[in-house]
Amino acid sequence: MRLSAMASERSPLITSGVCGLTLTAGPCGSASDSPQESGPGKPEQGPRRLNTFFGVMVPTILSMFSIILFLRTGFVVGHAGLLQGLLMVVVAYTIISLTLLSICAISTNGAIQGGGAYYMISRSLGPEFGGSIGLMFFLAKVFACGEYVLGLVEAILDVFGADPELSLSEGWRVLPHGYWYTVLYSSVVLLLCLFVCLVGAHIYSRTAFAILLVVTVSLLSVFVSTVAVKPKDFVILHQGPGNQTLRYNASYTGFSAATLRNNLGPGYSLDYSTNSVMSFATVFAVMFTSCTGIMAGANMSGELKTPSISIPKGTIIAVFYTFTVYVLLFILVAATCNRTLLIQDYGFLQRINIWSPFVTIGIYCASLSAAMCAMIGASRILHALALDHLFGLPLAPATVTSNSGNPWVAVLYTWGLAQCVVFAGQLNAVASLVTVFYLLAYAAVDLACLALEWASAPNFRPTFQLFSWHTCLLGILSCLVMMFVINPVYSSGSIVLLLLLLLFLHYRSPTSSWGYISQALIFHQVRKYLLMLDVRKDHVKFWRPQVLLMVSNPRSSCQLILFVNQLKKGGLFVLGHVQLGDLDSLPSDPVQTQYNFWLSLVDKLGVKAFVDLTLSPSVRQGTQHLLRITGLGGMKPNTLVLGFYDSCTPDDFFLQDSAFCRSSVGESSEGEYNFGVDLPSLQAHFPPVRHVESPRWLSPEEYVGIISDAIKMNKNVCLGRYFFELQGEGKDSKVDGSERTIDVWPLNLLQPGSGDYQDVCSLFLLQMACVLNMSSKWRNARMRIFLNVETGSCDQGWVDNEETFRELLRKLRIRASIKIVRWDSVVQHYALPEGERCGEPSPGLSEDFLSAVNCMLKEHSSQAAVRFLYLPRPPSGRNQSQHYLAQLEAVTYGLGPTLLIHGVTPVTYTDL
Repeated sequence: MRLSAMASERSPLITSGVCGLTLTAGPCGSASDSPQESGPGKPEQGPRRLNTFFGVMVPTILSMFSIILFLRTGFVVGHAGLLQGLLMVVVAYTIISLTLLSICAISTNGAIQGGGAYYMISRSLGPEFGGSIGLMFFLAKVFACGEYVLGLVEAILDVFGADPELSLSEGWRVLPHGYWYTVLYSSVVLLLCLFVCLVGAHIYSRTAFAILLVVTVSLLSVFVSTVAVKPKDFVILHQGPGNQTLRYNASYTGFSAATLRNNLGPGYSLDYSTNSVMSFATVFAVMFTSCTGIMAGANMSGELKTPSISIPKGTIIAVFYTFTVYVLLFILVAATCNRTLLIQDYGFLQRINIWSPFVTIGIYCASLSAAMCAMIGASRILHALALDHLFGLPLAPATVTSNSGNPWVAVLYTWGLAQCVVFAGQLNAVASLVTVFYLLAYAAVDLACLALEWASAPNFRPTFQLFSWHTCLLGILSCLVMMFVINPVYSSGSIVLLLLLLLFLHYRSPTSSWGYISQALIFHQVRKYLLMLDVRKDHVKFWRPQVLLMVSNPRSSCQLILFVNQLKKGGLFVLGHVQLGDLDSLPSDPVQTQYNFWLSLVDKLGVKAFVDLTLSPSVRQGTQHLLRITGLGGMKPNTLVLGFYDSCTPDDFFLQDSAFCRSSVGESSEGEYNFGVDLPSLQAHFPPVRHVESPRWLSPEEYVGIISDAIKMNKNVCLGRYFFELQGEGKDSKVDGSERTIDVWPLNLLQPGSGDYQDVCSLFLLQMACVLNMSSKWRNARMRIFLNVETGSCDQGWVDNEETFRELLRKLRIRASIKIVRWDSVVQHYALPEGERCGEPSPGLSEDFLSAVNCMLKEHSSQAAVRFLYLPRPPSGRNQSQHYLAQLEAVTYGLGPTLLIHGVTPVTYTDL
């Protein structure tokens, strides 16, 4: 058994083979093209070669030095001013730093394989969180890809676009302007990115460091130019409304205190690319897109030598480095360029550079690499989602790969969606949506880490300790606040999308054995509230039935299980079963392997029940065990329900219910996870129903002993007979009880002399009938209470008893009709031998009396859906057990569904 357990620990997470594919990430969050081989004779994992610098810092810095660095620095400083611009940088980096702490915590929680951020989050938190966050990451990267392409086209037109003032093209400026031209150029760039992603993704991965060097040289040239270039004046031309040409006089002043003072405050004005007035929110949306590359290092997890050290260290250094560069660049720009230059020319860095091609090459490299990076990363995320079968058929084609393992269909998906994005036509028009998606994705990552922290799972032990639930919560709140500051409409829509994805994945129940964070959170909360559920504070007015139903074979007990599910009134419901055997003579516990079958039975029946199984030499001893140990704290059974002990041939419910008869092939919903128990296995596990000649596992003496044991343990007892005749209790039934009748006989019919309708047992009987009447399938049923009276004597005390009983029903708020039954003809057959106790039925009751009681019940309750009868206390002598059962069988013979009840605990309360 230990060997099989160890084998299962190493088995794939999903039998479809998705986990046999190990995704190794490339730069910028992309996974490598080839799946990892794990077959015999092949290593389980590729060699980890990358250190902190090449594996984390290079891709992270390259992702964060996107086109925003060169084309939107002036836009931010010009509109927001230096002070608000620096505030934007601080706010943006605070948000991503809080999220970075969460990423580092998750990524350092144990051994990390390849697959990037989606792989880590989904395997940590389960399919609902992982799938929804993964799809949000995918959408964010798709929109970012479109944004970078639009930025590149903008930079190309700045250099090669035709001058709007001239009717003819001049020199290099040959490309015409216009919305559809922008879409055309963007489509061409996207096709180039598509070609690289389909053919040469490895080439791009190998040249990431070279691209970073080019961008760094371009950036250094900008810093040097602020000192080396002398002041200049420029005339900037824009196409205005009605083909009007707008002229702006701008100047580069070099370092100037006056220029710095003029640029300190905000100066929000019309944006020439979108013709809309800018605000703090719109400018911040554009600026924040430069901070969306922090996942690149975490996505390199499969290639890092020491990921638990490299991811936190490399990402934090990269974030600090890019923050320093942005702050210095903002200050230099604010001190050397007037506001007109900053606002009216996004490519002003080319104008003031010592050699403008430095900036041009830097812009092209940064934007093109960022676009390809986003496309590669998005396609790998989509491919992983498709392999995990989280969204079914719509993503099924994305599992297709080339011979080299490149997911070319996922690349085509990504390219098609990015092509839709470029129809926006302007970078600034897409920036708000990209920022909102990234902020929501970051908030989801913070929420994931917060959930892991609050769940207090022992296996959540990240080596990165510089985080707490406070940082996670602050990260969530800051992301959500900034989302609505940027664009309330986009933010509301994206949150609705995320919630819909969560609900879709939750109710779809995707195939997964990754572990569910929801289960850990539920466990944590349930444990906390169970400790607060103090049994010493129990009060009768809050009493509810908490039922242990002993089941021998579910094939013959399903209707009783469904009925008790209606009877529990929000209380505990446990299916108990005793497996006969002795653990000393067995190699392992046979009970442990049966739980999945019983839990699958509960799922099929649609009942809200727990399952508790035990191994015991006898059924009576096993039932004692379950009565003592089932439940926890204040949630322990107070009522034992047993099937009736008779000689009836039971029906096989599995042959009657369509849920157990339909073929398992093609009928179950796609992706449904049955925890290793399909329908044929479930049917084969439970043995056929007992034949009349078959030997019983339980003797009459042992059965009556179980009833006695339960009463001694202060448990209420119910015996259910003929419940196989009860229809309409299934989960798909539309019965509302309007045609049903509940009959209650609160008098001990085997002790006519008692005459007490208000003892504990009678009141318990009334309470249980009232509880049933409150359930969904019995809510509209009529309840009738039968009072047995003797009218032959001159004593008219029964009239007073009737009035007293009606008053009791009013106090207990029980709505029922009272039927008076004269049973003088029945009582005349009754004779109590001297020395018999009134609490127990006499073993000497005549057959005539028992038959008369049965005929009375049939006469008045033949049409009832269910009957509640008083169950007398079992005899103390073991030799009287068969007489006791024979009397119960004779009284209830042929009645239909009947529940015999013996209550021992007070359950009614008349005060507030």
